[in-house]
Amino acid sequence: MTLRVAVADDHAVVREGIRALLSAQDGLELVGTAVTGAEAVRVAVTERPDVLVMDIGMPDVDGIEATRRISRAAPDVAVLVLTMFDDDESVFAAMRAGARGYVLKGAAPETLLGAIAAVAAGEAIFGPGTARRALGFLSGPRSRAAAFPELSRREREVLDLIAAGLGNAAIAARLGVAPATVGNHITSIFGKLQVASRAEAIVRARSAGLGG
Repeated sequence: MTLRVAVADDHAVVREGIRALLSAQDGLELVGTAVTGAEAVRVAVTERPDVLVMDIGMPDVDGIEATRRISRAAPDVAVLVLTMFDDDESVFAAMRAGARGYVLKGAAPETLLGAIAAVAAGEAIFGPGTARRALGFLSGPRSRAAAFPELSRREREVLDLIAAGLGNAAIAARLGVAPATVGNHITSIFGKLQVASRAEAIVRARSAGLGG
């Protein structure tokens, strides 16, 4: 059986490196590449690869949002995140978006190949450090920071202040940024939380313990 693999990364050297790695293996076929998150979603929907190797730092649509869209539009495609980011926010955001695996760039080629085979077989593959943090996250008390791992630290600060009842101008003064910057953060927050209004965002935030 041949595993059909697609690669989404905005760096040509990474795409070509994975192409060369796959071509040297029996039973693996590269069926598509993408250089933006939106292209990654299109490749997943049109090509239906068994595995899509996804970078997080993608232009247009970031890898987390692209993974979320793929999970909805093509749930049979296993997304394997391959990235330089090893922080908790990125790991948990990828997990919540539906990624089945998380491998760091710089891992040995056999590690990547093993992860591709594993997620194609329905397994979840995360590195040792990632696995330890995931277990701690799932078993420990949920902190305010952990409530919305898909948000950046600054976006959570803005959401916390929104939940506390502050307007954009007051938030901007509190954080020492321009009101337009606050507006950009709020737009991003609404998109990531999939809420349509400030009131809905406040309800979500307060239910998670923010705004106190």
